[in-house]
Amino acid sequence: MAGFVLTGGKSSRMGQNKARLRIDSQFLVELVARAVADAAGNVTLVGDPGAFADLPIECLMDLRPGLGPLAGLESLLASGRAEFNLVVACDMPGVKSADLGRLLAICEQTGALCAMAVDHSGRRHPLCAVYRCNCLPFVKSALDGGRLRLLDLVEELKAVEVRMNSSLSNVNTPEQWAAWQTAQLV
Repeated sequence: MAGFVLTGGKSSRMGQNKARLRIDSQFLVELVARAVADAAGNVTLVGDPGAFADLPIECLMDLRPGLGPLAGLESLLASGRAEFNLVVACDMPGVKSADLGRLLAICEQTGALCAMAVDHSGRRHPLCAVYRCNCLPFVKSALDGGRLRLLDLVEELKAVEVRMNSSLSNVNTPEQWAAWQTAQLV
C-alpha cells in the first residue's frame, strides 16, 4: 500500500495555495498527509516538488503538468510503489485515517480496481479513493484521449462506493475555509 496527497491544483478560487493554508502550527497538506500516512503506512506528495521542498515529505512531479488531477494520478501509479494506492486531495481537511483505512481494506477485499469515498449527501469523491496499480492503462488512455474528468474514469473503473463515517468536504474558497475552521470550534 502507498499513500499520496495531490497538491498540484491552481487554487484559483482560494486566491492562495490551498496546501499551504495554516491550521495552528502546520499546513493543511501536512494534516492531510498525516491521515494518509496513518492509513497507508507512508505518504508522498504529488505536484511541484519545488513548492514543498521545505517539508520533510517526498514529492513526485506530474508526468504531464497542467492536465489536472488525472495527470497526478498517472504519475503516482507510474511510480509503481504499490498495488493499492490511496489518493487524497490536499484540500480535504476533515479526512480521517480510519475512513481511509476502510477504503484500503474494501478495495483489497472486493478485488475492485477502485474504491471511492462517498459523503453523507451522496457526493462521490474520486480524490479520496484507492486506485489499484492496474488502473494505469485506463488513466493513460483517458489522458491520451483528452478525457480529463475523474468521475468519468471512476465510472469506467466501476468503482466501489464506500460511505464515509465522518464528513468529507473540499475547501475551494476562502468562505469554505472559514466555515470549516468555524465548525472545528464547535
